[in-house]
Amino acid sequence: MRSPRLAALELRRFTRGRLPRAALVALLLLPLLYGALYLWSFWDPYGRLDRIPVALVNDDKGATVDGRRIEAGDGITAGLRASRTFAWHEVSDAEARRGVEDGTYYLSLTMPADLSERIASGAGGSPETGALQVRTNDANNYIVGQISRTVFAEVRSAASTKASRAFLDRIFVSFSTLHDRTLTAAGGADRLRKGIGKAEKGSKDLADGLKDAKSGSGKLSTGLKRLTKGADGLEDGSRQVAAGTQTLADKVNGVYGKAGPFLKEHQKTIGDTARLVADSAGTVQDNLDVLVKLAPGAAEAAHTSSAVLTEAYQARCAAPPVPDPACPDLKRATRAAADVAGVGDDLNALIADQGGDLTTMRNNLGTLRKQARALAERAPHLSSDAADAVRRINALNDGAARVAAGAKRLHTGLGTARTGAATLHKGIGTAESGARTLSGGLYKLADGSEKLAGGLHAGARRIPDYDERDRDRHTGVMADPVRLSAQDLHKAPNYGTGFAPYFIPLSLWVGAMVAYMLIPPLNRRALAAGASAWRIALAGWLPVAALGVLQTAALMSVLHWGLGLRTARAAGTVGFLFLVTACFAALVQWLNARFGAAGRILVLALLMLQLTSAGGTYPVQTSPRFFNVLHPLLPMSYVVAALRRLITGGGLGPVWQACAVLAAFTAGALALTALAARRRQVWTLSRLHPELSL
Repeated sequence: MRSPRLAALELRRFTRGRLPRAALVALLLLPLLYGALYLWSFWDPYGRLDRIPVALVNDDKGATVDGRRIEAGDGITAGLRASRTFAWHEVSDAEARRGVEDGTYYLSLTMPADLSERIASGAGGSPETGALQVRTNDANNYIVGQISRTVFAEVRSAASTKASRAFLDRIFVSFSTLHDRTLTAAGGADRLRKGIGKAEKGSKDLADGLKDAKSGSGKLSTGLKRLTKGADGLEDGSRQVAAGTQTLADKVNGVYGKAGPFLKEHQKTIGDTARLVADSAGTVQDNLDVLVKLAPGAAEAAHTSSAVLTEAYQARCAAPPVPDPACPDLKRATRAAADVAGVGDDLNALIADQGGDLTTMRNNLGTLRKQARALAERAPHLSSDAADAVRRINALNDGAARVAAGAKRLHTGLGTARTGAATLHKGIGTAESGARTLSGGLYKLADGSEKLAGGLHAGARRIPDYDERDRDRHTGVMADPVRLSAQDLHKAPNYGTGFAPYFIPLSLWVGAMVAYMLIPPLNRRALAAGASAWRIALAGWLPVAALGVLQTAALMSVLHWGLGLRTARAAGTVGFLFLVTACFAALVQWLNARFGAAGRILVLALLMLQLTSAGGTYPVQTSPRFFNVLHPLLPMSYVVAALRRLITGGGLGPVWQACAVLAAFTAGALALTALAARRRQVWTLSRLHPELSL
């Protein structure tokens, strides 16, 4: 009888009676307990985190910076509630502690009282970091603690980014202010450059002017030197003049004190005498012949008048330091009188000497007559003229004294002026040198100011000037400069899809294991009929392989339509799972056929080894070396890798590799089962009385 027929007969046994049929149904649905139930339980745990109770404590008291109120705790609380990451419960810190301890809350998040103050400190002189306090309790659930660390790392990053954006926004506003102030400074530097240029030209003109001033001050100093010398002479001369006028005044006042009363008392007599002399001279002139006779008497009268006038003249005009304006007239009168007397004497002598020639005498008499009349005219004013002359002499004396005092002051002042002029000359020389230095310095300063203005303009062009939109864009980038650009080539939509490559082969292995608990690994009829070893092996493998196909169909139907599993290659996935169940059936058959009752334990042990080394949860590289050694030696490792490509997508290299490995394991297991069947055809004492029976 052929192997397929024997397999059909083996399966037909399960149709006889209710219990066998129930066993067959249970056998078909058993993989669902491992595959569907496990996956259903793990299908999307991250999508239900909002059911996990978490304590939220907001003790933040806020802070005020630059007149703006910061409430970081309220902002984070509102963001967390809006995200619905967990089931947040706002409680006090004490209640949060108790809840985490007794399991009411899986964990707690606390915002301390100084959170806003610490965040705001970044704008001050003593910046401090704000701390979000997370409290977990692994005794409640270890995985929740791991999930919370990831979630709260994102919360911390978001809070840090927000604080950084606020801080950087102030920096960019400062950039704009700095840009504007730099432009203002550049404009001021331009004006400064122009002003320094004008100042440099002015300093040059000043130096030239000071040069001329130095020349002028030199001339002034020389002139003042000469003036000082002249003033010295003037002071001496004016002092001598003052002394002379004082002497004159003293003498005039002394003489006038004596002669003044005389003139006042005898001025009429003097006038009468002068008129008399004039009349007498006229008479003599007219009557020269008679004069000859009367000459001696006239000479005597003339001598008397001359004596009077001479005494008056001596009193007023003997030796005056400054001539008296009346002295010339008085002198003429005196001389006239003297002349008259002399004329009288001469006339007598002449008359005596010349005898009859009197022409000269007549002329002299005419002169005498004229001068006598003049004296007669002045005689009434001689006293007042003398008094006036005295007053003028006194006034002249006072003026001379004042001139002497002024000359002294002038000399002293000119000496001071000379010293000042010398100091001025020296100072102007120093100022000229300084002006030349200033001109040179201003030239350099003008060049430096031009460079300064150029540098400020260049700096202003390099300082960014951001508007509100640019600030928002730049602060966003700088607050979170590195973003993770995740590109998932073949993304699993949920946790269950990611774990399906691990749980599906587990359920199929369990299905094969339980199947061989109900179906013998070696067909008894074939053994009893003495069939070939290959036929016996195939007869025991085909029923379980067929059941495996049905188990696969049932499992994938439930996963697809019940849980919503979406596979990238549905037909390929199902076909590959048929190969997987065939391979697993062959391996379980061989272990049961070769080792009998102990084979069932080995099947379970092999399942454990495959589960721990297949890398179905964490990468196998994270496991100890023992499991890394086992990983390439067991079929489930290849099955998991291939199912990941078939379900989520990707290259088919691992799939073809897995097919080859599974085919090799299947063929090898069937060959070993055939070998075990050949041995089973020989009965031994141990087979008749086994040591262990399950």
